[in-house]
Amino acid sequence: MENDSKTLDTRISPPAIGFWRGWSIAVGCAIGSGIFMMPTLLAPYGLLGMAGWLTAGAGTLLVALSLSRLARRIPKIGGPYAYVHAGLGDFAGFLIAWTYWISCVAAVAGIAVAFVGYLGVFIPGLGDSNGMALVCSLGLIWMIFALNIRSLESSSQFQLISTMLKILPLLLMIAMGAIYMEPANVPAYYPADMHPAAILATVTTLVMWSFIGIETASVPADNMVDPEKTIPRVLVASVLTIMMLYFLVSIAIALIVPAAELSNSTAPFALAATKVMGPVGGAVITAGALISTLGSLNANALTAGNIALAAARDHLLPNKFSQLGRNGTPTFAYLVTGLCVSLLLIMNFTKGLVEAFTFMAMLSTLSTLLAYAFCAIAEFYFLKSDQPGPERNRAIGLSIAAFAYAFFAIWGAGPEIAFYSLLLILIGMPMYALARR
Repeated sequence: MENDSKTLDTRISPPAIGFWRGWSIAVGCAIGSGIFMMPTLLAPYGLLGMAGWLTAGAGTLLVALSLSRLARRIPKIGGPYAYVHAGLGDFAGFLIAWTYWISCVAAVAGIAVAFVGYLGVFIPGLGDSNGMALVCSLGLIWMIFALNIRSLESSSQFQLISTMLKILPLLLMIAMGAIYMEPANVPAYYPADMHPAAILATVTTLVMWSFIGIETASVPADNMVDPEKTIPRVLVASVLTIMMLYFLVSIAIALIVPAAELSNSTAPFALAATKVMGPVGGAVITAGALISTLGSLNANALTAGNIALAAARDHLLPNKFSQLGRNGTPTFAYLVTGLCVSLLLIMNFTKGLVEAFTFMAMLSTLSTLLAYAFCAIAEFYFLKSDQPGPERNRAIGLSIAAFAYAFFAIWGAGPEIAFYSLLLILIGMPMYALARR
Protein backbone atom coordinates (compact mmCIF):
# COMPACT_ATOMS: atom_id res chain seq x y z
CA MET A 1 0.00 0.00 0.00
CA GLU A 2 2.85 2.35 0.83
CA ASN A 3 4.37 1.63 -2.56
CA ASP A 4 1.08 2.41 -4.30
CA SER A 5 0.76 5.81 -2.69
CA LYS A 6 4.34 6.53 -3.66
CA THR A 7 3.63 5.55 -7.23
CA LEU A 8 0.68 7.88 -7.47
CA ASP A 9 2.60 10.90 -6.21
CA THR A 10 2.37 13.82 -8.61
CA ARG A 11 5.96 14.82 -7.87
CA ILE A 12 9.06 12.64 -8.14
CA SER A 13 10.97 14.66 -5.53
CA PRO A 14 11.03 18.26 -4.25
CA PRO A 15 11.74 20.77 -7.06
CA ALA A 16 15.45 20.64 -7.76
CA ILE A 17 15.65 22.27 -11.20
CA GLY A 18 15.72 26.04 -11.57
CA PHE A 19 16.55 28.11 -14.64
CA TRP A 20 20.26 27.28 -14.86
CA ARG A 21 19.86 23.55 -14.28
CA GLY A 22 17.02 23.48 -16.81
CA TRP A 23 19.20 25.39 -19.26
CA SER A 24 22.02 22.92 -18.65
CA ILE A 25 19.71 19.97 -19.46
CA ALA A 26 18.61 21.48 -22.80
CA VAL A 27 22.02 22.82 -23.85
CA GLY A 28 23.82 19.75 -22.51
CA CYS A 29 21.54 17.44 -24.48
CA ALA A 30 21.76 19.40 -27.75
CA ILE A 31 25.52 20.05 -27.67
CA GLY A 32 26.85 16.55 -28.05
CA SER A 33 29.26 15.04 -30.53
CA GLY A 34 27.71 16.55 -33.70
CA ILE A 35 29.31 19.99 -33.50
CA PHE A 36 32.77 18.42 -33.47
CA MET A 37 32.27 17.14 -37.06
CA MET A 38 29.98 19.76 -38.57
CA PRO A 39 32.68 22.26 -39.74
CA THR A 40 34.01 19.55 -42.09
CA LEU A 41 30.55 18.84 -43.50
CA LEU A 42 29.84 22.55 -44.08
CA ALA A 43 33.24 23.42 -45.62
CA PRO A 44 32.30 22.56 -49.25
CA TYR A 45 29.41 25.06 -49.19
CA GLY A 46 31.43 28.21 -48.53
CA LEU A 47 30.19 31.11 -46.42
CA LEU A 48 26.60 30.31 -47.33
CA GLY A 49 27.07 27.01 -45.49
CA MET A 50 27.38 28.97 -42.25
CA ALA A 51 23.90 30.36 -42.81
CA GLY A 52 22.56 26.85 -42.15
CA TRP A 53 23.14 27.45 -38.43
CA LEU A 54 21.03 30.60 -38.51
CA THR A 55 18.16 29.14 -40.56
CA ALA A 56 18.04 25.91 -38.53
CA GLY A 57 18.30 27.96 -35.35
CA ALA A 58 15.41 30.15 -36.46
CA GLY A 59 13.30 27.05 -37.19
CA THR A 60 14.18 25.52 -33.83
CA LEU A 61 13.27 28.81 -32.15
CA LEU A 62 9.80 28.49 -33.70
CA VAL A 63 9.53 25.02 -32.15
CA ALA A 64 10.76 26.38 -28.79
CA LEU A 65 8.17 29.18 -28.82
CA SER A 66 5.43 26.67 -29.66
CA LEU A 67 6.57 24.37 -26.85
CA SER A 68 6.70 27.38 -24.51
CA ARG A 69 3.02 28.08 -25.08
CA LEU A 70 2.22 24.42 -24.42
CA ALA A 71 4.35 24.40 -21.25
CA ARG A 72 2.30 27.31 -19.87
CA ARG A 73 -0.91 25.42 -20.62
CA ILE A 74 0.29 22.06 -19.29
CA PRO A 75 3.16 22.35 -16.75
CA LYS A 76 3.27 18.58 -16.35
CA ILE A 77 5.99 15.92 -16.43
CA GLY A 78 6.54 14.46 -19.90
CA GLY A 79 7.09 17.56 -22.02
CA PRO A 80 6.10 16.86 -25.67
CA TYR A 81 4.35 13.66 -24.65
CA ALA A 82 2.20 15.45 -22.04
CA TYR A 83 1.17 18.13 -24.54
CA VAL A 84 0.19 15.65 -27.27
CA HIS A 85 -1.66 13.40 -24.81
CA ALA A 86 -3.68 16.29 -23.41
CA GLY A 87 -4.53 17.64 -26.86
CA LEU A 88 -4.93 14.60 -29.08
CA GLY A 89 -5.83 11.75 -26.74
CA ASP A 90 -4.44 8.44 -25.52
CA PHE A 91 -3.31 6.83 -28.77
CA ALA A 92 -1.50 9.90 -30.08
CA GLY A 93 -0.01 10.36 -26.63
CA PHE A 94 1.29 6.81 -26.62
CA LEU A 95 2.80 7.20 -30.10
CA ILE A 96 4.77 10.25 -29.01
CA ALA A 97 5.78 8.73 -25.66
CA TRP A 98 6.98 5.60 -27.46
CA THR A 99 8.81 7.36 -30.32
CA TYR A 100 10.34 9.94 -27.98
CA TRP A 101 11.53 7.18 -25.66
CA ILE A 102 13.03 5.42 -28.70
CA SER A 103 14.73 8.69 -29.58
CA CYS A 104 16.35 8.82 -26.14
CA VAL A 105 17.39 5.14 -26.29
CA ALA A 106 18.99 5.63 -29.72
CA ALA A 107 20.63 8.87 -28.58
CA VAL A 108 22.18 7.27 -25.48
CA ALA A 109 23.51 4.38 -27.59
CA GLY A 110 24.86 6.67 -30.30
CA ILE A 111 26.51 9.08 -27.86
CA ALA A 112 28.14 6.19 -26.00
CA VAL A 113 29.63 5.08 -29.33
CA ALA A 114 30.89 8.61 -30.00
CA PHE A 115 32.46 8.76 -26.52
CA VAL A 116 34.43 5.59 -27.19
CA GLY A 117 35.53 7.00 -30.54
CA TYR A 118 36.97 10.12 -28.88
CA LEU A 119 38.45 8.05 -26.04
CA GLY A 120 40.41 6.14 -28.66
CA VAL A 121 42.62 9.22 -29.07
CA PHE A 122 44.00 8.61 -25.58
CA ILE A 123 43.75 4.79 -25.68
CA PRO A 124 45.27 3.66 -29.01
CA GLY A 125 43.55 0.66 -30.54
CA LEU A 126 40.29 1.08 -28.63
CA GLY A 127 38.34 2.08 -31.73
CA ASP A 128 39.82 -0.81 -33.72
CA SER A 129 38.56 -3.49 -31.34
CA ASN A 130 34.77 -3.90 -31.45
CA GLY A 131 34.85 -6.04 -28.31
CA MET A 132 36.78 -3.53 -26.20
CA ALA A 133 34.71 -0.64 -27.55
CA LEU A 134 31.47 -2.46 -26.71
CA VAL A 135 32.55 -3.24 -23.14
CA CYS A 136 33.62 0.37 -22.62
CA SER A 137 30.31 1.70 -24.02
CA LEU A 138 28.24 -0.63 -21.84
CA GLY A 139 30.20 0.33 -18.74
CA LEU A 140 29.68 4.02 -19.52
CA ILE A 141 25.91 3.85 -19.99
CA TRP A 142 25.36 1.84 -16.81
CA MET A 143 27.46 4.33 -14.85
CA ILE A 144 25.20 7.13 -16.13
CA PHE A 145 21.98 5.24 -15.39
CA ALA A 146 23.28 4.43 -11.89
CA LEU A 147 23.81 8.17 -11.34
CA ASN A 148 20.22 8.91 -12.39
CA ILE A 149 18.82 6.10 -10.24
CA ARG A 150 20.70 7.44 -7.23
CA SER A 151 18.93 10.85 -7.24
CA LEU A 152 17.68 13.64 -9.47
CA GLU A 153 19.79 16.07 -7.43
CA SER A 154 23.01 14.22 -8.31
CA SER A 155 22.03 13.95 -11.96
CA SER A 156 21.10 17.63 -12.34
CA GLN A 157 24.28 18.77 -10.53
CA PHE A 158 26.38 16.61 -12.84
CA GLN A 159 24.48 18.03 -15.83
CA LEU A 160 25.14 21.64 -14.83
CA ILE A 161 28.86 21.03 -14.28
CA SER A 162 29.34 19.04 -17.51
CA THR A 163 27.44 21.63 -19.58
CA MET A 164 29.60 24.47 -18.29
CA LEU A 165 32.75 22.43 -18.95
CA LYS A 166 31.70 21.42 -22.48
CA ILE A 167 31.14 25.07 -23.44
CA LEU A 168 34.72 26.02 -22.49
CA PRO A 169 36.41 24.32 -25.52
CA LEU A 170 33.87 25.99 -27.81
CA LEU A 171 34.64 29.41 -26.32
CA LEU A 172 38.37 28.64 -26.62
CA MET A 173 37.94 27.83 -30.30
CA ILE A 174 36.02 31.09 -30.88
CA ALA A 175 38.82 33.04 -29.16
CA MET A 176 41.48 31.28 -31.26
CA GLY A 177 39.58 32.15 -34.43
CA ALA A 178 39.44 35.82 -33.43
CA ILE A 179 43.18 35.94 -32.59
CA TYR A 180 44.75 33.67 -35.20
CA MET A 181 42.43 34.10 -38.19
CA GLU A 182 43.95 34.23 -41.64
CA PRO A 183 42.06 36.52 -44.06
CA ALA A 184 43.22 34.33 -46.94
CA ASN A 185 41.20 31.43 -45.46
CA VAL A 186 37.87 33.21 -45.86
CA PRO A 187 35.90 30.77 -48.06
CA ALA A 188 34.03 31.70 -51.22
CA TYR A 189 30.47 32.87 -50.79
CA TYR A 190 29.14 29.66 -52.33
CA PRO A 191 30.24 27.03 -54.92
CA ALA A 192 29.69 28.27 -58.44
CA ASP A 193 28.10 25.00 -59.59
CA MET A 194 25.23 25.11 -57.04
CA HIS A 195 22.23 27.42 -56.72
CA PRO A 196 22.24 29.45 -53.47
CA ALA A 197 18.72 28.30 -52.57
CA ALA A 198 19.73 24.64 -53.00
CA ILE A 199 22.78 25.17 -50.82
CA LEU A 200 20.75 26.81 -48.08
CA ALA A 201 18.20 23.97 -48.08
CA THR A 202 20.96 21.34 -47.98
CA VAL A 203 22.95 22.86 -45.13
CA THR A 204 19.83 23.63 -43.11
CA THR A 205 18.79 19.98 -43.24
CA LEU A 206 22.36 18.97 -42.48
CA VAL A 207 22.61 20.91 -39.23
CA MET A 208 19.04 20.50 -37.96
CA TRP A 209 19.86 17.42 -35.92
CA SER A 210 22.48 19.42 -33.98
CA PHE A 211 19.62 21.32 -32.31
CA ILE A 212 17.68 18.21 -31.30
CA GLY A 213 17.41 18.04 -27.53
CA ILE A 214 16.29 21.53 -26.51
CA GLU A 215 12.84 20.14 -25.66
CA THR A 216 14.31 17.94 -22.89
CA ALA A 217 14.07 20.84 -20.44
CA SER A 218 10.27 20.54 -20.56
CA VAL A 219 10.22 16.81 -19.67
CA PRO A 220 10.98 16.90 -15.88
CA ALA A 221 8.37 19.62 -15.27
CA ASP A 222 7.36 18.10 -11.91
CA ASN A 223 10.81 18.92 -10.64
CA MET A 224 10.98 22.43 -12.12
CA VAL A 225 10.76 25.48 -9.91
CA ASP A 226 7.74 27.45 -11.21
CA PRO A 227 7.55 25.42 -14.50
CA GLU A 228 5.01 27.77 -16.19
CA LYS A 229 7.65 30.53 -16.20
CA THR A 230 10.92 28.59 -16.03
CA ILE A 231 10.39 26.20 -18.98
CA PRO A 232 9.59 28.90 -21.61
CA ARG A 233 12.62 30.95 -20.50
CA VAL A 234 14.87 27.89 -20.60
CA LEU A 235 13.69 26.84 -24.07
CA VAL A 236 14.26 30.23 -25.71
CA ALA A 237 17.57 30.87 -23.92
CA SER A 238 18.84 27.40 -24.87
CA VAL A 239 18.13 27.81 -28.59
CA LEU A 240 19.81 31.22 -28.70
CA THR A 241 22.85 29.89 -26.78
CA ILE A 242 23.27 26.89 -29.06
CA MET A 243 22.73 28.83 -32.29
CA MET A 244 25.33 31.51 -31.49
CA LEU A 245 27.90 28.99 -30.21
CA TYR A 246 27.57 26.78 -33.29
CA PHE A 247 27.70 29.71 -35.71
CA LEU A 248 30.71 31.41 -34.12
CA VAL A 249 32.66 28.16 -33.72
CA SER A 250 32.15 27.22 -37.39
CA ILE A 251 33.29 30.69 -38.48
CA ALA A 252 36.35 30.49 -36.22
CA ILE A 253 37.49 27.13 -37.60
CA ALA A 254 36.93 28.28 -41.20
CA LEU A 255 39.19 31.28 -40.53
CA ILE A 256 41.98 29.09 -39.12
CA VAL A 257 41.92 26.14 -41.55
CA PRO A 258 41.76 26.54 -45.38
CA ALA A 259 38.51 25.19 -46.87
CA ALA A 260 40.25 22.54 -49.00
CA GLU A 261 42.05 21.13 -45.96
CA LEU A 262 39.01 21.42 -43.70
CA SER A 263 36.72 19.49 -46.06
CA ASN A 264 39.01 16.41 -45.83
CA SER A 265 39.43 16.40 -42.05
CA THR A 266 37.86 13.82 -39.74
CA ALA A 267 38.61 15.94 -36.66
CA PRO A 268 38.20 19.62 -37.60
CA PHE A 269 38.36 20.93 -34.02
CA ALA A 270 41.56 19.04 -33.29
CA LEU A 271 43.02 20.15 -36.63
CA ALA A 272 42.35 23.84 -35.93
CA ALA A 273 43.61 23.60 -32.34
CA THR A 274 46.76 21.77 -33.43
CA LYS A 275 47.52 24.49 -36.00
CA VAL A 276 47.37 27.13 -33.27
CA MET A 277 48.52 25.32 -30.11
CA GLY A 278 50.32 22.23 -31.37
CA PRO A 279 49.59 18.67 -30.08
CA VAL A 280 48.48 20.03 -26.71
CA GLY A 281 45.63 21.86 -28.46
CA GLY A 282 44.41 18.65 -30.07
CA ALA A 283 44.40 16.87 -26.71
CA VAL A 284 42.46 19.71 -25.05
CA ILE A 285 39.78 19.65 -27.73
CA THR A 286 39.48 15.87 -27.53
CA ALA A 287 38.99 16.16 -23.77
CA GLY A 288 36.28 18.74 -24.48
CA ALA A 289 34.55 16.30 -26.82
CA LEU A 290 34.56 13.62 -24.11
CA ILE A 291 32.98 15.99 -21.60
CA SER A 292 30.45 17.09 -24.22
CA THR A 293 29.31 13.54 -24.90
CA LEU A 294 29.02 12.76 -21.17
CA GLY A 295 26.69 15.71 -20.61
CA SER A 296 24.53 14.81 -23.58
CA LEU A 297 24.45 11.16 -22.47
CA ASN A 298 23.22 12.10 -19.00
CA ALA A 299 20.53 14.47 -20.31
CA ASN A 300 19.10 11.82 -22.62
CA ALA A 301 19.14 9.16 -19.89
CA LEU A 302 17.31 11.53 -17.52
CA THR A 303 14.71 12.29 -20.21
CA ALA A 304 14.12 8.63 -21.10
CA GLY A 305 13.25 7.68 -17.54
CA ASN A 306 10.88 10.61 -17.07
CA ILE A 307 9.07 10.00 -20.37
CA ALA A 308 8.38 6.37 -19.42
CA LEU A 309 7.25 7.47 -15.95
CA ALA A 310 4.82 10.06 -17.36
CA ALA A 311 3.27 7.61 -19.83
CA ALA A 312 2.88 4.92 -17.16
CA ARG A 313 1.09 7.34 -14.83
CA ASP A 314 -1.41 7.94 -17.63
CA HIS A 315 -1.82 4.16 -18.10
CA LEU A 316 -0.21 4.17 -21.54
CA LEU A 317 2.68 1.98 -20.41
CA PRO A 318 2.56 -0.85 -17.84
CA ASN A 319 2.18 0.45 -14.27
CA LYS A 320 5.57 -0.97 -13.30
CA PHE A 321 7.22 1.99 -15.10
CA SER A 322 5.57 4.42 -12.66
CA GLN A 323 7.06 2.86 -9.55
CA LEU A 324 9.63 4.97 -7.73
CA GLY A 325 12.69 3.75 -5.88
CA ARG A 326 13.89 4.78 -2.44
CA ASN A 327 15.41 7.96 -3.82
CA GLY A 328 12.22 9.04 -5.58
CA THR A 329 13.50 8.19 -9.06
CA PRO A 330 11.81 5.89 -11.64
CA THR A 331 14.22 3.01 -11.04
CA PHE A 332 12.40 0.39 -13.13
CA ALA A 333 12.08 2.79 -16.07
CA TYR A 334 15.80 3.51 -15.95
CA LEU A 335 16.70 -0.19 -15.73
CA VAL A 336 14.53 -1.13 -18.73
CA THR A 337 15.89 1.81 -20.73
CA GLY A 338 19.45 0.78 -19.88
CA LEU A 339 18.76 -2.80 -21.00
CA CYS A 340 17.29 -1.59 -24.32
CA VAL A 341 20.27 0.72 -24.90
CA SER A 342 22.61 -2.20 -24.19
CA LEU A 343 20.75 -4.42 -26.67
CA LEU A 344 20.86 -1.72 -29.36
CA LEU A 345 24.59 -1.30 -28.82
CA ILE A 346 25.24 -5.04 -29.08
CA MET A 347 23.18 -5.29 -32.28
CA ASN A 348 24.96 -2.40 -34.02
CA PHE A 349 28.58 -2.65 -32.93
CA THR A 350 29.45 -5.01 -35.79
CA LYS A 351 28.92 -2.05 -38.12
CA GLY A 352 31.88 -0.15 -36.72
CA LEU A 353 31.91 3.08 -34.75
CA VAL A 354 31.12 5.59 -37.49
CA GLU A 355 28.29 3.67 -39.17
CA ALA A 356 26.73 2.70 -35.83
CA PHE A 357 26.80 6.30 -34.63
CA THR A 358 25.31 7.66 -37.86
CA PHE A 359 22.41 5.19 -37.83
CA MET A 360 21.48 5.78 -34.19
CA ALA A 361 21.84 9.56 -34.46
CA MET A 362 19.50 9.71 -37.46
CA LEU A 363 16.98 7.37 -35.81
CA SER A 364 16.98 9.56 -32.70
CA THR A 365 16.55 12.72 -34.75
CA LEU A 366 13.59 11.49 -36.76
CA SER A 367 11.81 10.20 -33.67
CA THR A 368 12.18 13.59 -31.97
CA LEU A 369 10.97 15.45 -35.05
CA LEU A 370 7.76 13.41 -34.98
CA ALA A 371 7.19 14.74 -31.46
CA TYR A 372 7.73 18.32 -32.70
CA ALA A 373 5.17 17.86 -35.48
CA PHE A 374 2.54 16.34 -33.17
CA CYS A 375 3.05 19.13 -30.61
CA ALA A 376 2.25 21.70 -33.29
CA ILE A 377 -0.92 19.78 -34.17
CA ALA A 378 -1.90 19.57 -30.47
CA GLU A 379 -1.58 23.35 -30.19
CA PHE A 380 -4.28 23.73 -32.85
CA TYR A 381 -6.63 21.73 -30.62
CA PHE A 382 -6.04 24.02 -27.66
CA LEU A 383 -6.40 27.15 -29.77
CA LYS A 384 -9.97 26.19 -30.67
CA SER A 385 -11.10 27.17 -27.16
CA ASP A 386 -9.14 30.46 -27.08
CA GLN A 387 -10.80 33.79 -27.63
CA PRO A 388 -10.47 35.10 -31.24
CA GLY A 389 -8.01 37.95 -31.60
CA PRO A 390 -4.46 38.95 -32.59
CA GLU A 391 -2.83 36.73 -29.94
CA ARG A 392 -4.72 33.67 -31.18
CA ASN A 393 -3.86 34.52 -34.80
CA ARG A 394 -0.15 34.79 -33.93
CA ALA A 395 -0.31 31.45 -32.13
CA ILE A 396 -1.91 29.81 -35.18
CA GLY A 397 0.83 31.19 -37.42
CA LEU A 398 3.49 30.00 -35.00
CA SER A 399 2.06 26.47 -34.88
CA ILE A 400 1.88 26.27 -38.68
CA ALA A 401 5.49 27.43 -38.99
CA ALA A 402 6.70 24.95 -36.33
CA PHE A 403 4.88 22.08 -38.07
CA ALA A 404 6.32 23.06 -41.46
CA TYR A 405 9.83 23.12 -40.00
CA ALA A 406 9.42 19.68 -38.41
CA PHE A 407 7.87 18.19 -41.58
CA PHE A 408 10.69 19.59 -43.72
CA ALA A 409 13.28 18.02 -41.45
CA ILE A 410 11.44 14.66 -41.41
CA TRP A 411 11.39 14.68 -45.22
CA GLY A 412 15.14 15.27 -45.24
CA ALA A 413 15.84 12.16 -43.10
CA GLY A 414 15.44 9.81 -46.06
CA PRO A 415 13.42 6.61 -46.65
CA GLU A 416 15.68 4.12 -44.82
CA ILE A 417 15.50 5.85 -41.44
CA ALA A 418 11.77 6.49 -41.95
CA PHE A 419 11.25 2.75 -42.54
CA TYR A 420 13.05 1.73 -39.34
CA SER A 421 11.20 4.41 -37.37
CA LEU A 422 7.84 3.07 -38.62
CA LEU A 423 8.92 -0.48 -37.78
CA LEU A 424 9.75 0.52 -34.20
CA ILE A 425 6.36 2.24 -33.87
CA LEU A 426 4.62 -0.98 -34.92
CA ILE A 427 6.71 -2.94 -32.38
CA GLY A 428 5.31 -0.67 -29.67
CA MET A 429 1.67 -1.51 -30.41
CA PRO A 430 1.59 -4.64 -28.18
CA MET A 431 2.96 -2.51 -25.34
CA TYR A 432 0.03 -0.11 -25.76
CA ALA A 433 -2.47 -2.96 -25.86
CA LEU A 434 -0.96 -4.46 -22.70
CA ALA A 435 -1.16 -1.16 -20.82
CA ARG A 436 -4.80 -0.56 -21.86
CA ARG A 437 -6.08 -3.99 -20.69
